[in-house]
Amino acid sequence: MKYLIAGLGNPGKEYENTRHNIGFKVLDALAEASNIVYSDERHGWVTEYKFKSRTFILLKPSTYMNLSGKAVNYWIQKESIAIENLLVVVDDLALPLGSLRLRAKGGDAGHNGLKSITEIIGSPDYARLRFGIGDNFRQGQQVDYVLGEWDKQEKLELPALIDSSIEIIKSFGTIGIDQTMTFFNKRK
Repeated sequence: MKYLIAGLGNPGKEYENTRHNIGFKVLDALAEASNIVYSDERHGWVTEYKFKSRTFILLKPSTYMNLSGKAVNYWIQKESIAIENLLVVVDDLALPLGSLRLRAKGGDAGHNGLKSITEIIGSPDYARLRFGIGDNFRQGQQVDYVLGEWDKQEKLELPALIDSSIEIIKSFGTIGIDQTMTFFNKRK
């Protein structure tokens, strides 16, 4: 079985440690823990992770957030991956920091990366792991917050949340979306 795990973010040093780049950060942690290295490929940085007879293609799109669909569509087609085997790791303002929610499908909730993917692949019926970043910003400051770096307290919480995200990715590929949602969505 083959899966595409797309961690969303923006390329470039200036975005590296921002809330919007949590998708990159989760996949980087998985690659580092597995001693695998990304290569600079068409539309993104890609590596292959093997776990329990499954192959996970890890993709960090280089297309910038608003064009993530271009990269995801290319790699789905190149690797002949079914849409039900796509999982997108994305930041979510609607969830408080510390919340992780796996969904089998859904809307974009105003997230430009999800909007791009849905438009280009032609369907909202793909799994997404929503990583809560909270909404601790004043009116009109949303962009600065999302593209801002994690504060000290948030940085302390990130490692455990990233580890849980990696568990969810592995579970998605081994026991499936429904059982993974049942198990992980109940946990805080």
